[in-house]
Amino acid sequence: MARENMHQSLEVFYEKVDDCPLRDRKFNFFELVYVISGVGNHTVNGNSFPYASGDLFLITPNDCHGFDLEGTCEFMVIRFGEGYIREYQWKSIDHIECLLHYASHLSGSVVVHHDDRQMVGLLVQNLQQATTHQAMYSEDLIRHLVNAIIVIAARNMAVIKSQEMSANTDVRILQILDYVQEHIYQPEFLKIATIAEKFGLSPTYLGSYFRKQCGESIQQYISSYRIRLIEHRLRFSDKRVHEIADEFGFADESHVNKFFKRHHGVSLRVYRNSCRKEVIA
Repeated sequence: MARENMHQSLEVFYEKVDDCPLRDRKFNFFELVYVISGVGNHTVNGNSFPYASGDLFLITPNDCHGFDLEGTCEFMVIRFGEGYIREYQWKSIDHIECLLHYASHLSGSVVVHHDDRQMVGLLVQNLQQATTHQAMYSEDLIRHLVNAIIVIAARNMAVIKSQEMSANTDVRILQILDYVQEHIYQPEFLKIATIAEKFGLSPTYLGSYFRKQCGESIQQYISSYRIRLIEHRLRFSDKRVHEIADEFGFADESHVNKFFKRHHGVSLRVYRNSCRKEVIA
């Protein structure tokens, strides 16, 4: 199977095609594909989903995908690699991490809310204009528009926290999930008693309520989310183990390694080295 590579941290381009130019390819980068016009089916790892104007798809490295077009279609394609992920910083939650964390849970369009679909459509229109008519500060403008699309995609994907969660989940559970994401680096705020008090619930009710809504315990969700973010640090940053321990509120390297080993069976250093070997391979 052929592999497509990219050599810049960010690539944005418009396509108007009658047939998918790339089929059964694996990428070494992430790709957001917005459907400007046209219909057909999008196949990811053997699973096929219908698409139409306004859909936005996320393809991650090692996904095998292709589009079966029914006539002429227009796409806006955003590709970003590890370099862009390393540079991407926000004062609050790391939206790109949220997006990558939940990527495996959604194979269809990643924008499900009507208002957000309209907003992404307008952003794509501006993005298309910015890439077509290059002017002063065009590169900065393009990055801001791409970042806005990432934030919207992330908040839509974060709504579907697990395969068991309903699209019509209670507003309160979404608020709890947002709270967990906001305080993921502050373990003292993620104690069950603290969360329960914050939302006016008893600790016992919080546990049963969360499991009913999400299909897993709140402790499992917090651990899973923290693990994914630590994986992200190991894959896409040069942070040392003690720096990762400090960032996530662990007492020292030993504690973060015990936590990571419980879920992965290996230490942070072993995991990082295996990721680097994969990239080289």
